[in-house]
Amino acid sequence: MAVDPRQVLAGVLTMTMFVMLGNMIKRDHFDSAHPAVHNTNKASDHGLASVTKGADGPWKEDGLSLKQCWQKPILEEAIDSQGYVTFSLTNGPEYHVSQVISDAVVVARYLRATLVIPEIRGSEPGDKRNFQDVYDVEKFIASLDGVVKVVKSKPKISAKNLAVVKIPNRVTEEHIAENIETVFRTKGNIRLVTYFPSVNMKKNKERTKTDSTACLAMFGTLEPQAEVREVVDSMIDRLRTVSKKSNGQFVAVDLRVDILEKKSCLKISGSGSKSCFSPQEVAIFLKKIGFGKDTTVYVTQTKWHSSLDALKDFFPRTYTKEFLMPMEKKDKFLDSESSEFQKVIDYYICSESDVFVPAISGLFYANVAGRRIASGQTQILVPANIPTSSAASEEFLSHYVSKKNHFAYSCFC
Repeated sequence: MAVDPRQVLAGVLTMTMFVMLGNMIKRDHFDSAHPAVHNTNKASDHGLASVTKGADGPWKEDGLSLKQCWQKPILEEAIDSQGYVTFSLTNGPEYHVSQVISDAVVVARYLRATLVIPEIRGSEPGDKRNFQDVYDVEKFIASLDGVVKVVKSKPKISAKNLAVVKIPNRVTEEHIAENIETVFRTKGNIRLVTYFPSVNMKKNKERTKTDSTACLAMFGTLEPQAEVREVVDSMIDRLRTVSKKSNGQFVAVDLRVDILEKKSCLKISGSGSKSCFSPQEVAIFLKKIGFGKDTTVYVTQTKWHSSLDALKDFFPRTYTKEFLMPMEKKDKFLDSESSEFQKVIDYYICSESDVFVPAISGLFYANVAGRRIASGQTQILVPANIPTSSAASEEFLSHYVSKKNHFAYSCFC
């Protein structure tokens, strides 16, 4: 039986991305094991949280709402497309929601090509989902109206008229002009594979021509489809219901045992900073910055693992999706083939919690931070090993917020 070379290449590139994920965790350490203290006496700046007077524990009010500081980049001329740009979504929403979608939209717009709605590929061979199984496809298409032409169905394209092109995340117009445009004009169609040379969600020193397109793609195109949104809302409602002693507030912690067990998570950089924190380390951190035993904690680990007992000993109200999800939804969203659903659910719960604690550095942390900044929910506390018996939570505010160096601050101001 003949083998489609595109499938072979796509499989190789997918495996490469999984290897790169481990390397990125290894390289991307949190800023410092002992963050600098920020001045908490002055009034709240744009996007910085302020102290809630009278609240129990280190809870904060949301930061000031930011305004969109970019305009939808409508093309001045009607799009007369002569070719297609195709791509796939892999590895979870931290890849979907920013770089992969953003890069594809930026490339298609520059080339005046038609963008094909992507399929979603899981970690196992043959594990595919339709885009609309996870995301609101009509919202996606409507958001890009006038920016780039989008079609739902993948056209029939022969192998000789299709080139597979690797592009770096946050691709620039210069890279497209020098490395992609000629290939597209020659072949007529391209399939994009985004690679990640580094975890880079920091804003550019200067605005670029593609910023408005990237802002729209990152923050204005992807929303979960109705059933996924319903599950997320029901889980958040349940978390708030069991959080009566903290006024309905809860902490979301990105803590996945399979990631913590990787060798890249066990290493400490030369500067002493870490890329991952264990359940016990997270528990001690939360306790030392003032969270009491009645604090409700959501962890992104899907099902209970014995290592989480160390966190539950400190915070008895610690829950996973397995406990919170409506019974009638578990078969669909919690089985072994539902990893994409699980990652998307985690992404939105962590984006909408009162406090977000990234126990693992990397793209999930960076992209949740971006969505939180865009919505004014800037209470993002980065764990550290605190040598004293207690510390102020403000000392551990994410650098993305304290330094306003996240790309989101290029889009909202």
